[in-house]
Amino acid sequence: MTPSVILVDDFIAYTIGIVVYFVGMRLTDHIGFLRTYNIPEPVTGGVLAALVGLGIFLATGMEIDYDLETRDTLLVYFFTTIGLNARISDLLAGGRPLLILLGLTLGYIVLQDVVGVLAAQAIGQPSAIGILVGSASLIGGHGTTIAWAPEIAANYGVPNALEIGVAAATLGLVMASLLGGPIAKFLLARHRISDVETNGMIVGISHEKEDTEQINHVSIMAVILVMHIAIIIGFTVNEALEEIGLKLPLFVSCLLVAILLSNTVPYIFPKMHWPARTKALAVMSDFSLGLFIAMSLMSMQLWSIADLAGPLLLLLALQAGVTVAFILLVLFPLMGRDYLATVLSAGFAGFALGATPTAVANMTAVTKTHGPAPTAFIILPLVGAFFVDITNAFVIQFFLNW
Repeated sequence: MTPSVILVDDFIAYTIGIVVYFVGMRLTDHIGFLRTYNIPEPVTGGVLAALVGLGIFLATGMEIDYDLETRDTLLVYFFTTIGLNARISDLLAGGRPLLILLGLTLGYIVLQDVVGVLAAQAIGQPSAIGILVGSASLIGGHGTTIAWAPEIAANYGVPNALEIGVAAATLGLVMASLLGGPIAKFLLARHRISDVETNGMIVGISHEKEDTEQINHVSIMAVILVMHIAIIIGFTVNEALEEIGLKLPLFVSCLLVAILLSNTVPYIFPKMHWPARTKALAVMSDFSLGLFIAMSLMSMQLWSIADLAGPLLLLLALQAGVTVAFILLVLFPLMGRDYLATVLSAGFAGFALGATPTAVANMTAVTKTHGPAPTAFIILPLVGAFFVDITNAFVIQFFLNW
């Protein structure tokens, strides 16, 4: 502790992050609003902890500063698990709707940053803030935001980049949850689309193994071993790319390596037990993402963004308007103007402003009322799992350089 700063070391920060996660779980269980709008537990707990930190600052003038080395490791863990679960065969099986949605999504990543940068310049803010309130926080979510915030803070004149980006990502989740249902309702009424009762699960294809699959210390250690191998190779690749002038966050290199391994090793060594799509890998994925978000949000220094509250809300409102216009005028017509297009429109609102889980929640709400649309639950998560994080990293770097 110094006269003006409370320094929290990495181990204590790690422990507090777990407590914050459990607090978020309890709040979500007892507050209907949080469940209704699908606010993730670590977001709830993390924001509350950040507000406590703000209260301490306002009351005493002392800042809480966390050492977040473990949090940064958890980020790499999470994106490595995403890569290990990715199957190119699933992507190829999606057909024409998948290709159309993929093209629209990749194009929208660029559009989101164009809108953010131009709007930020128009209101006299640094261009990098437009990227933070663009694809980094919205279609990228908390993970991508926190991954890029340190570089933006260090090199692009936005010292409070983390707080701005995380605030935008959190508000984006709320907007994403609020917009999906109304968009679907409007499209169904406007175009007189009949409910389609098709056979199939409302929430898509389950990748769970049979109930007999066991999770024990051996399965967890096997997952960690494969993750670490992917991370070691990814780190080596990342260093090599940096040597030739291509600088990417470490998590992107690890994600790419994990995808490559998961789509080659099981075929080269068919008798090897590969952990993709296992419950043990799912546990590691949920653990690393949940704790990563909790630690990131609890460390927000909210007092540092007070002067940007107005511009932040203005930029988010503009991004929400552009998203709705894109869905109604571009995505819905190109996807076929039918029931599948309607469900995907609700999902895309959740995806473009929030995250893939928000998209699935939006689509589930529509299909519970109007009937299943299993194709939507296959292709939208596939687009998110394979290409968005990788493409977004290159787009963000391009706009930062520009």
